[in-house]
Amino acid sequence: MAGVCCGVVPESETAAAVEQTSKSSRRRRMEVRPFKFVADAAVQPPSENGRKRQKLDLDLDLVRPASPRDCDNAVESSGTNKVNGDQEINEGLNSNGIVELEKEFPKFGFTSVCGRRRDMEDAVSIHPSLCKLTSEAQISSDIHFFAVFDGHGCSHVAMKCRDRFHEIVKEEIEACGGEKAVEWKRTMGRSFERMDKEVQQSTVDSVENPNCRCELQTPQCDAVGSTAVVAVVTQDKIIVANCGDSRAVLCQNGVALPLSDDHKPDRPDELLRIEEAGGRVIYWDGARVLGVLAMSRAIGDNYLKPFVIPEPEVTITERSRKDECLILGSDGLWDVVTNETACGVARMCLRAQKPASPPMSPDSDAVVRGAGVESSDKACWDASILLTKLALARHSTDNVSVVVVDLKENQQL
Repeated sequence: MAGVCCGVVPESETAAAVEQTSKSSRRRRMEVRPFKFVADAAVQPPSENGRKRQKLDLDLDLVRPASPRDCDNAVESSGTNKVNGDQEINEGLNSNGIVELEKEFPKFGFTSVCGRRRDMEDAVSIHPSLCKLTSEAQISSDIHFFAVFDGHGCSHVAMKCRDRFHEIVKEEIEACGGEKAVEWKRTMGRSFERMDKEVQQSTVDSVENPNCRCELQTPQCDAVGSTAVVAVVTQDKIIVANCGDSRAVLCQNGVALPLSDDHKPDRPDELLRIEEAGGRVIYWDGARVLGVLAMSRAIGDNYLKPFVIPEPEVTITERSRKDECLILGSDGLWDVVTNETACGVARMCLRAQKPASPPMSPDSDAVVRGAGVESSDKACWDASILLTKLALARHSTDNVSVVVVDLKENQQL
């Protein structure tokens, strides 16, 4: 059983022996009991003028961390955002006469845990400054990519999406552009279609995937799939493409705005689409397509086509000064935590006035790795950890993956 236990712990006798002034009082410290997370880390925010300190002790027992991977887009946590720690921020005209805006890499944090499941089937993909977008006014700006994939049946489809989806999106953006809404919808639609075809054509290599269980089901891995919620953040837009029951939520001036709609088999329009295609929704431990799958759209799942489709729903939101943060999560979070609660927790962490986190070296215990990146901001990382703790404390039975992106222009609330 997982839970969060808090207690009031008085200072030790050794601390009591230290001489105190007449104005000082005996301090007490809140301590969060050890919990089990992706990385073995102890996070201690610096104390500020006698403010109470909160200590998060994390263990490795409950979860299985994703294997560290090197990536050209790795981000270090520091006061000024950098790529690989050495890429300078430039602005002005390039050799082609295109105006390049100052590079501002968004601050983000993420956590991905196995939870109470036997296997870890979630995957997170984050690629700040994935590529550049040039507008008709010849202004070039960076595009940032964030995604959560929730696999089912096995993990290899989610892992394939993690490794390839951003590359496909980059190719489609460069081929189609994204200045108009219709272009973004076509770009994301083609990206999902290509990803689904690659999954169908790929074969599982038991040597490269020693933990893959697909051979125990079908040799072609037809019963494996993954949801996908993808967010592309530009200078003036947030484009979210969703396929499945993962979710994206925007926190705007304290209000939770869902940027995606879960694809559940009993959603009226999805139910009608499935029945018109000749399928059925059977209620077996909830609504399921043919009594099997608890979502109506996913990448993969060849044996359930055409009832389960990989076509995403795309929303395009204009960025505003009221935007505070973007939260992406798998259903392990959203099954037990409401949109409003998630935004409240994230705002609380981001509003905390803390000194800038020092740069984290690759060997630092406080670095959380996954999908080729590190969490670039401690406040965002704290938010993702607390949301994951909350989901597990509320007895979520699924893998839990959370990504929190700070959208404030000055990175302060």
